[in-house]
Amino acid sequence: MKKIDNGNAFDFGLAAEDYAKYRDIYPEEFYNKIYELGFYRKFQRVLDMGTGSGVLPRNMYKYGSDITAADISENQIKYAEILSENMGIKYLTGSDLNLKFDDNTFDCITACQCYFYFNHDIFAEKASRWLNPNGKLGMFYMGWLPEEDRIAQMSENLIRKYNPDWSGYGDYRHKIKLPEIYDDYFKTECSEIFDVRVPFTRESWNGRIKACRGIGASLSKNLIKEFENEHMEMLRKNAEEKFSVLHYCAVLSLKNRK
Repeated sequence: MKKIDNGNAFDFGLAAEDYAKYRDIYPEEFYNKIYELGFYRKFQRVLDMGTGSGVLPRNMYKYGSDITAADISENQIKYAEILSENMGIKYLTGSDLNLKFDDNTFDCITACQCYFYFNHDIFAEKASRWLNPNGKLGMFYMGWLPEEDRIAQMSENLIRKYNPDWSGYGDYRHKIKLPEIYDDYFKTECSEIFDVRVPFTRESWNGRIKACRGIGASLSKNLIKEFENEHMEMLRKNAEEKFSVLHYCAVLSLKNRK
């Protein structure tokens, strides 16, 4: 597997405050597609992995599922609990490597914007055990398209100026592809991509970019401030106060083989 950011350390917990404020940006059609695929239905027991500030469970709890959500960062979970007050979502601190559940605990497991961080040789087997027979595993992703959106391209260029090792640049439309180990435990039900335009203000787009792995999760506070000043100046010169950025969404639904 390609090394992320040239093997440099990153910690989304460092960006948890901005993450909580600016990363809840998925459009309604994204959530509708996840529901259509059979996730977060009423009475389902659902585990959301790599939940961050709980964006996915917070937007899906209204459908009446019993949700457990986990993230490796204690700081992310702190914000998730604050933002999910009175929603009945159970939050845990842990990762694919150290979480433990009984067999057949869940009807569905989801992972949004984080599946590429998993140790797949371990997680594929664990997910199959944790799921009921015929349970579902869903991987979801949304990314901007820098080759087709000028503001996204300019923001990417600035991220790379401040963090040349950031490997998250140059995204393009592609379906989610998992390692072959998943074929031993799951069969594909659905794999799709579709475009969305996501609305932003200069402030919210700056916050979204600042909360990305290449900036808020990696750089010092001084460098983050320098980046933010230059990024906002770029936006004032090149973007209206309100604008949209072209993204694509990728969804993958797998069914447990056991």
